[in-house]
Amino acid sequence: MKKISALVLFLMFFCLESKAQWLWDVKKMQEIKRQIKNYTPAYKKLISDADQELKKEPYSVTYKKGIAPSGVKNDYVSLSRYWWPNPETTDKLPYIYKDGQSNPELNEYDRNTLGKMCASVNTLALAYFYSGNEKYAKKASEFLQVWFMDPATKMNPHLEYAQFIPGRDGSKGRPEGLIDSYSFVDMLNSLQLMKGSKYYTKELHSGLQQWFSALAQWFQTSSQGIREEAAKNNHATSYDSQMMVFYLFAGEEAKAKAIAEAFPKKRIDTQIEPDGKQPHELRRTLSYHYSLYNLAHMFDAGVMSKALGVDFLNYVSADGKSFYKALDYLVGYVGKELQDWPYQQISGWEEKQQETCLNLLKIVSFFPEKQQYQEVIKKHFKFEGNERFVLYYGKPIE
Repeated sequence: MKKISALVLFLMFFCLESKAQWLWDVKKMQEIKRQIKNYTPAYKKLISDADQELKKEPYSVTYKKGIAPSGVKNDYVSLSRYWWPNPETTDKLPYIYKDGQSNPELNEYDRNTLGKMCASVNTLALAYFYSGNEKYAKKASEFLQVWFMDPATKMNPHLEYAQFIPGRDGSKGRPEGLIDSYSFVDMLNSLQLMKGSKYYTKELHSGLQQWFSALAQWFQTSSQGIREEAAKNNHATSYDSQMMVFYLFAGEEAKAKAIAEAFPKKRIDTQIEPDGKQPHELRRTLSYHYSLYNLAHMFDAGVMSKALGVDFLNYVSADGKSFYKALDYLVGYVGKELQDWPYQQISGWEEKQQETCLNLLKIVSFFPEKQQYQEVIKKHFKFEGNERFVLYYGKPIE
């Protein structure tokens, strides 16, 4: 009887926790699952991808070539993306800045590995959800165990050395480094897809809750976290979205809701102009990319907030600032040429056009009343049929 009661309490806990955590409409995904024959190309591609993941070894911060300034292998460390060796000095220090140009030395540290680990878990969790095959959940749980739980290989729950710049500021981590862990947002939502698996155990879930509670505490109290929270651009938006999902996953719903309630004044009013422009993003050499990037973070936070009873996606300030005004400003350039965009975008124009359409598909998936975006999707979105996104959001109108 006691065992049954404990199970009931655990299942109730999962249900309560997941209600505010979905970045996807789970009801829509369950309907897609019932009609999976209509999504055969995407499903086959997913299973093929997941089968490849089964062959991979787990990832760990302890496997990297480099090491954090602390000398501790378990400490996460990454190189600041746009900083390069100095050609004017023999030791290449201090590094110099090249906005929008990624330094390939990134691969020697943890950032790309973290992204790969999260992507692997996402693929395996989705494959488990749609196939019901426990082998996918088992492999995902193995990845989680090695990255977060096992003492010899786990990542310590902080980003003290994220995005350091060799030769500058004592090679300490930067506030901007906190954006490195944004991959955790999708990953933590993916874990909800495994909650029925025997391999995603109560012990593993509890251990992950403790880990992310500790990471949230570090975000809130570290000098990097305090400075990142006070940023004026997409980094502050990313900070809020990450903190919300960390708190939700850790079972601290009230803290997540407090972030949601403060969001309109702190982020929309300070980052978006009445005409929809985002001046802090438009000054970049990848101005369209960062404008869209910021709105993607806002949408993630907005979906989680709505589940908490806070709807800031439809917020409009007294002078007309809003999420949708900013989105519509970008949508106005979909289908146009790069030279029509009045700011710098040194690469990736066509890619960002398609990414805008995908973001519109996400919005329509959650909010069917936003029918004004359907025509843009229909006219400009290039769709083949085997893309992963259809298993989250459904097919675009063809």
